[in-house]
Amino acid sequence: MARWAIAIHGGAGVDPNLPESRQEEAKRVLARCLQTGVDLLRAGASALDVVEAVVRELETDPFFNSGRGSALTRRGTVEMEASIMDGRGRRCGAVSGVSTVKNPVSLARRVMDKSPHSYLAFDGAEEFAREQGLETVDNNYFITEDNVGMLKLAKEAGSILFDYRIPLAGTDTCSALAGADNHNGMVMNGLPISIYAPETVGCAAVDSSGFTAAATSTGGLMNKMTGRIGDSPLIGSGTYACGACAVSCTGEGEAIIRSTLARDVAAVMEYKGLPLQEAVDYCVQERLDEGFAGLIAVSGTGEVAYGFNCTGMFRGCATEDGFMEVGIWE
Repeated sequence: MARWAIAIHGGAGVDPNLPESRQEEAKRVLARCLQTGVDLLRAGASALDVVEAVVRELETDPFFNSGRGSALTRRGTVEMEASIMDGRGRRCGAVSGVSTVKNPVSLARRVMDKSPHSYLAFDGAEEFAREQGLETVDNNYFITEDNVGMLKLAKEAGSILFDYRIPLAGTDTCSALAGADNHNGMVMNGLPISIYAPETVGCAAVDSSGFTAAATSTGGLMNKMTGRIGDSPLIGSGTYACGACAVSCTGEGEAIIRSTLARDVAAVMEYKGLPLQEAVDYCVQERLDEGFAGLIAVSGTGEVAYGFNCTGMFRGCATEDGFMEVGIWE
């Protein structure tokens, strides 16, 4: 019998000034969702069922950037995306541009299990969801008061809010957003990126049979262009699972896409013979160029690992031998 293990994340790049109350709230959500996965694995559930169930829990809670609580487009609407991958045979499913499906990760699972395709988007994904009888809700269900306020700030400054909320030094929120030429903080395509906002979610697991799976779900960037697609639904970039490992990524989507980050972890394990944590460290340190991101991973033998090159990552992990951890910082 193999050893089961699970890792989850709620996004990488955390404002170091995030209020203690928000940190504790994040840990409570992570701990609850992690326990859901642990209970399922102890009961003998498959890794595939576990990652779907855990990400559904994370999508339903408005704290993180997936499902309810997703980031808003410049039009003030929600366009969500998700993917899931089964390490057995490397089957996969993904969706983008989803606006009414309550749990996008379950739609991705249906694409994998019930369609001849691996990826559906926008109207085609929505139509398939209705055909499959998945629960749908009005787009307003996903919109929170906090995110409406963040979108207003972003629009006033003509900025994009992104998966890292690292404040620009010596400025308040509004002036940080307005200072497009300020190089004290991080920028993307010349636009300043600042203030805390909710994050992408993901889960990677290996079950007692040694089979792996991974899933990732997000609302994307705040004030993003409509139609923008990030790394989360892209197999090999935001999500990957095979016999060696399962990986879910979070962070600067464009950088993760360029580096095919999730697949690279498996590749260096397979081709360089690195153990899981060394493979994760190598990819985070060497493959992102100037990008910032984080990831969680499990191996087919029951190890857990994570890595990030930014300020903090919401995360949790547990193994069959009794180890359990929820954390944010180093």
